[in-house]
Amino acid sequence: MVMDKHIGSFEIPAASFQSVDVLAVLILVPVYETILVPVLRKFTGTANGITPLQRMGISLAFSTLSMISAAFVESYRLQIAHAEGSIHSKVTVPMSIMWQGPQYFLIGAGEVFSTGLNEFFYEESPDAMKSMCLAFSFANNAVGNYLNSLIISLVPLFTANGGSPGWIPDNLNEGHLDQFYWMMAGLSFLNLLAFISCAMRYKSNKAS
Repeated sequence: MVMDKHIGSFEIPAASFQSVDVLAVLILVPVYETILVPVLRKFTGTANGITPLQRMGISLAFSTLSMISAAFVESYRLQIAHAEGSIHSKVTVPMSIMWQGPQYFLIGAGEVFSTGLNEFFYEESPDAMKSMCLAFSFANNAVGNYLNSLIISLVPLFTANGGSPGWIPDNLNEGHLDQFYWMMAGLSFLNLLAFISCAMRYKSNKAS
């Protein structure tokens, strides 16, 4: 996003905002372990408060919320760009980059619960296949990253036509990155619904 990276005289490196994700994990993991788990344990009777599948679902929900947050922020940024008359200029929009903080924080919150994936593969797999199933969980992340890259590369092909710069042009002020985020939010929501449908039908090996 073409946003104001200054806080007073200090300029925030854009790449450093990834640290908000890390800080969110560092803050929320102790909160989850010391507060949420004991409280949830009283209601669910589960040692870890909630099951691995429930943690995975919460992680997917946070992922969806992060995309919704990004869409709202980008929509607001484009409104400012229109008001400033800087649509066709590759200039910084007078909007603080700190607005990106919430979406990174939501991603970090999702990562706190994403440990349910590895736990699910380990607990539900046969003893002789635990290592292989854990490897599949990491492969799942790799496939997701490749799929994300594929989507990003395909979006300009389908949106940049008829003289339109598309959703993700070189000059983001001319594009509609907000629509890309809305699309990703929709896909994330559909993924969440598919996960819930499968999780409700799944019968745990522990139960058997």
